[in-house]
Amino acid sequence: MAALRSGQKALGSPLCRGLAGGGCRLAPERGAERRDAAPGRASRFCPPRKSRHDWIGPPDKHSNLRPVHFYIPENESSLEQKLRELRQETQAWNQQFWANQNLTFSKEKEDFIHVRLRARGLGLGAESGPKATLSAEDMADFYKEFLSKNFQKHMRYNRDWYRRNFAITFIMGRVALERIWNKLRQKPKRMSH
Repeated sequence: MAALRSGQKALGSPLCRGLAGGGCRLAPERGAERRDAAPGRASRFCPPRKSRHDWIGPPDKHSNLRPVHFYIPENESSLEQKLRELRQETQAWNQQFWANQNLTFSKEKEDFIHVRLRARGLGLGAESGPKATLSAEDMADFYKEFLSKNFQKHMRYNRDWYRRNFAITFIMGRVALERIWNKLRQKPKRMSH
């Protein structure tokens, strides 16, 4: 979203592109990778220019998840970069999964409602009268069927989600140790008399 590495096309407002100066960079958004699920998605959210933290943007209209705009410190170590890139990749993967899942859910729910209403000889209504709806019991049938049909997909998602989060947590621990080690090395040694 803000300053991008060489060879990448700049996105966002001039303010975001201006983040390149002074060592304050934010990682680019990964929304462009899921054009199939979210056509035309572009968050206009832009953190303040002098921010030195990750920022959480508004909810994505397709996945309902809040994207994170990652801060890139000027002196980012290779381990910190690996952590940030893994977090970005995990965020993009998570956004993609839920955008696709929500799209599938909406489409199947709409189809289910149409089929049930047609079977009862009802239309969707709203043209001349009140909108025809299904009862909570009918919708419970849909939810149960949808969850059963997608059980294996959700199990794979949960397994991958935990695997990714354990990897992120492990690398976060390594980054914390690296930072402590670097601070200890920088402290001047005291002379004892």
